[in-house]
Amino acid sequence: MATATFGAGCFWGVEAAFRRLPGVLATAVGYAGGKTNEPTYEQVCSGRTGHAEVVQVEFDPARISYERLLEVFFTSHDPTQLNKQGPDVGTQYRSVIFYHDGAQERAAQAALQTITDSGRYRRPVVTQIVPYSQFWRAEEYHQQYLERRGLAHCALP
Repeated sequence: MATATFGAGCFWGVEAAFRRLPGVLATAVGYAGGKTNEPTYEQVCSGRTGHAEVVQVEFDPARISYERLLEVFFTSHDPTQLNKQGPDVGTQYRSVIFYHDGAQERAAQAALQTITDSGRYRRPVVTQIVPYSQFWRAEEYHQQYLERRGLAHCALP
């Protein structure tokens, strides 16, 4: 089993997109990249903790590659939006990959270069690639939010 951590705006739809993939064993939504221990949703939404809303993905590398997870990450949000996704605005909605080891860092850098070179976007890709340090699980009512409401089919891609 391996772990990947991604921030791509509001975590609800991104979590649903990852949960559909064969080889993904578990997901959890939460917060990473900030300075406050055990932050609450309200604290993160204030923009003062420095956290991003993230999805932590537990996966079986024999069944799904990290590179495939990166593809889903990049297609589940607009990586050219700085601190914004759809109606959600603030640093907590930034596009960010938290790598867990050197192999993930190299794969993330390669994926970022590929998407930048593709010409798919008119604006620059602003996705951050930073080392993973700590994940704080969000409140239970956020976990599998769309799935529990029968809306998981609405998630991209």
